[in-house]
Amino acid sequence: MRVVVFVKATVDSEAEIMPGTQLLEEMGRYNEQLVDAGIMLGGDGLKPSKYGKRVAFSGTGRSVIDGPFAETKELVAGYWIWEVRDMDEAVEWVKRCPNPMLGDSEIEIRPVFEMADFAEQMSPEAEAIHERTREKLEG
Repeated sequence: MRVVVFVKATVDSEAEIMPGTQLLEEMGRYNEQLVDAGIMLGGDGLKPSKYGKRVAFSGTGRSVIDGPFAETKELVAGYWIWEVRDMDEAVEWVKRCPNPMLGDSEIEIRPVFEMADFAEQMSPEAEAIHERTREKLEG
């Protein structure tokens, strides 16, 4: 099962307080363990929300909202994409993670939808389109 693991933003990460050398080394070793175990498919840290934008959808209308965004606890400061056996394995790996922030922090794990989850709604045409896209990404 694939999961996305979100490192939640903090006041410090939004203020661009950078991690020290020790934390960078600890996180580097942790990422290395994830890769060596065949768990980590990708991941990165994200710059603070003041550099971001949101696009709000209302019917056919679109509006752009410039960062920063107000609720720090609802923001993401980084992410991983993992392939794990199940949610229990993902939790066990997150528990091994060094605290990614200078103070208290949270990491959220969310399962990724797979095409099989849409089996009842999937038409042959939609299935063909998604298969072509998957092939191009793997290509």
